[in-house]
Amino acid sequence: MTYLGQMMRNSILWSSLLAWFIAQFLKVILTIIFMKKLDLRRFVGSGGMPSSHTALVVSLATSIGLAEGFDSPLFALAAAVSLVVMYDAAGVRRAAGKQAAILNEIIAALQTHQSIPNEKLKELIGHTPIEVIAGALLGIIVSLIFAYS
Repeated sequence: MTYLGQMMRNSILWSSLLAWFIAQFLKVILTIIFMKKLDLRRFVGSGGMPSSHTALVVSLATSIGLAEGFDSPLFALAAAVSLVVMYDAAGVRRAAGKQAAILNEIIAALQTHQSIPNEKLKELIGHTPIEVIAGALLGIIVSLIFAYS
């Protein structure tokens, strides 16, 4: 059996990737609905509703729990990694996004008085707690559907 063949049959991997894909697709759809524009960069970009990183790792942890048991060491590892990813998404990366927004305002103000670089920083880096919770719920739902279909 080849490694590629094993990966192609790995339902835990596929449910996790599906949760990520759905989350990224929803970002594009929500941008169309609320911003009235098609922005395909949202499909590969970070930040926004729902958190695709969270959807992926929570789907991974849920799928492992369903397959191996919620008392297994593998589930414990996946759950711990999920918590780290969710904390990072809502904490560290969100703070970096807020700093980028403030720096962009400073740059805009300075540009009116002197010549400085025009490069704006990416502000949509992290997630609000609601975006992380939505990603977690999406991950759980996708894993449950995948496991019982």
